Amino acid sequence: MSSLDEAQVSFFREHGYLPMEAITSADEVAELRGIFDGLFASRAGWEQGRAFDLAGADEAGKEPVLPQIINPVEFAPALASTRFRVNALAIARQLIGPGAEPWFEHAINKPARIGAATPWHQDEAHRYDPGVDYEQISIWMPLQPATLENGCMQYIPGSHRGPVLEHHSLNDDPRISALECCATFDATKAVACPLPAGGAAIHHCRTLHCASANVTGQPRRAYILAFRGAPVPAPAREMFPWLRGKQTPAAQRAASWENRGGAVGRAGRAAAGVARRAARKISRMFRK
Repeated sequence: MSSLDEAQVSFFREHGYLPMEAITSADEVAELRGIFDGLFASRAGWEQGRAFDLAGADEAGKEPVLPQIINPVEFAPALASTRFRVNALAIARQLIGPGAEPWFEHAINKPARIGAATPWHQDEAHRYDPGVDYEQISIWMPLQPATLENGCMQYIPGSHRGPVLEHHSLNDDPRISALECCATFDATKAVACPLPAGGAAIHHCRTLHCASANVTGQPRRAYILAFRGAPVPAPAREMFPWLRGKQTPAAQRAASWENRGGAVGRAGRAAAGVARRAARKISRMFRK
């Protein structure tokens, strides 16, 4: 089990992020690289709307510049039993309390030489669930060394202590899933967090962060697990205005997948059953 010492916890509380040199083994990282390469090569989750270009509009004939898969464990059940997952949960419970629970996960690939930058944003700006509030952290693990040249994480220290800032769709295009912070902040205070493969960068949901483009000859893969604390009622909390006009192709594919009938619908329900069984397996593991 991985745990943080008092100095690490204090650093996270003060700065809103925390780099770690290792959160799992080199052998597991190598195994995960193979799984990720297979998932992205097969476009796993595309029909379900789980796979999409985070920095693009999924236009036909255009190569994705920032491919992402939401909840990749649904398409690769082996991800349910990683040491990374166990260690990340232990850390989440240190930082946001013993009631912390898995919230979602995603796989990101920055392709060699064309991998787009991830714009400055706060994770909380993506929330679609008005009326509730909760603590949330993300634990970002690179599957190869993360450098400035291939897109390591960068943070604005202390930004988690402020409000959710104004965002808009990247390039002002509501078809693009990525959000970009358009409020004024001092980007010169950014701190880069290069990491070895299997290290981790932990950040609060309000910490401003970004990742630069990948200009190297190798892909930059990252596995992110998000955790949240117990939700509490927040009646005054409304949906953020920058989310109201979102019309992403991924959301349209997801709706189409859910609404399919006949044999295709049965196949979809079977796939959902597999996902539910994987989720139950994860839940049982977390209760151990």
